[in-house]
Amino acid sequence: MIFPGDEGFDQAVTPWNLAVKQPVRAVAEVGSVDDVIDAVRLARREGLAVTAQPSGHGASGDVTDTILLRTHGLTSIEIDAAARVARVGAGVRWGQLQAAAAAHGLTGLPGSSPVVTVTGYTLGGGLSWFSRKHGFASSSVRAFDIVDAEGRRSKVTRDDELFWALRGGGGDFALVTAIELDLHPAPHLYGGRVLWPASRAAEVLEAFEEITATAPDELTVWFDLLSFPGSPPFVAVDSTYLGEDASELLAPLDRIGGALSDTRGPMPLTSLGDITGEPTDPGPGASRAQLLGDLDGILERIMPIDPLISVQIRHLGGALARPSDSAAGQVDEPYLLYMFGLPGVEEKQRKIAEGGRKPFTFLSPDESAAAAFPAGTLERLRDIKRRHDPANVFRSNYPVLAG
Repeated sequence: MIFPGDEGFDQAVTPWNLAVKQPVRAVAEVGSVDDVIDAVRLARREGLAVTAQPSGHGASGDVTDTILLRTHGLTSIEIDAAARVARVGAGVRWGQLQAAAAAHGLTGLPGSSPVVTVTGYTLGGGLSWFSRKHGFASSSVRAFDIVDAEGRRSKVTRDDELFWALRGGGGDFALVTAIELDLHPAPHLYGGRVLWPASRAAEVLEAFEEITATAPDELTVWFDLLSFPGSPPFVAVDSTYLGEDASELLAPLDRIGGALSDTRGPMPLTSLGDITGEPTDPGPGASRAQLLGDLDGILERIMPIDPLISVQIRHLGGALARPSDSAAGQVDEPYLLYMFGLPGVEEKQRKIAEGGRKPFTFLSPDESAAAAFPAGTLERLRDIKRRHDPANVFRSNYPVLAG
């Protein structure tokens, strides 16, 4: 246990987003389930809460009177290729699982970053490159290994109401030490990025809308506006396709011309993080998201994007728009807007994103869980929280009882 003032505390308490401060009571580095049990029981005795953060992604700073559990030591990976099932510890990152699964021609449902942990991402739903085909990552979960609010270990499966809540409702209900999830066949993967000067943004957006209007579920396409310090602004389209070749499906992009680069082609399942090239080291940032029913007037709202670094529009639909028996639910809106910049851009982000629902893992530190769920889902999550954790031992990045 590391306390404020101890050597190494400042580093141990720092989340992925360096702009977020975490005023916790202590930090516990755990390497086993027994360590987790000890920490939970200690927190309960002392009237404190426990916040689990293997990597610190998604931290909101709401950690007053908490013990921060660094669960990055729980790194076991087991692959049953015949059953197409993986079991991973709470500290496993997506790049690690993808490497293990790809050796068998299988894939999980990772997002854009290989350094985000499987468990934290999945507890929040998990919006994947392959969610149009297979739904949220939480939809592929078979079981959770947990430590409950009494400090007891157990396994949560489909016949337990916690199973519904943990698949997309966040980590507010139990401390998950391992997760068992389905893997999916992926004998072929095609993808990459096409990049143009930002002056072609209107043409690129028109092509993006044309492609997404008829895209099969196997195809995922994202539109990006990028403005890196010291460089001119760019516009890009990122794509993945669960198949051999998406050239015809992406043909509207080829009519634009003037591309500065084009990395589209067959690619390994382990290279998904290369498409967007997101940072793999911590840094300060400010982000905001909003689900969109259409793209009418979106460029006028966004451009010029400076001082933002990136504005991304993800095409959703497919399996995401179908009924779901999990807290992640279904998403009726066909697009997701996501903005990122250095601290100080929050006002511009708020003006562009006019409110409304967004996925749990896309919440900003000044938002609450209420922005991620319909009213009925939120009330059900709160009811489960009150019954399974009445002493409020667990605190997710965005507690369901707050706000």
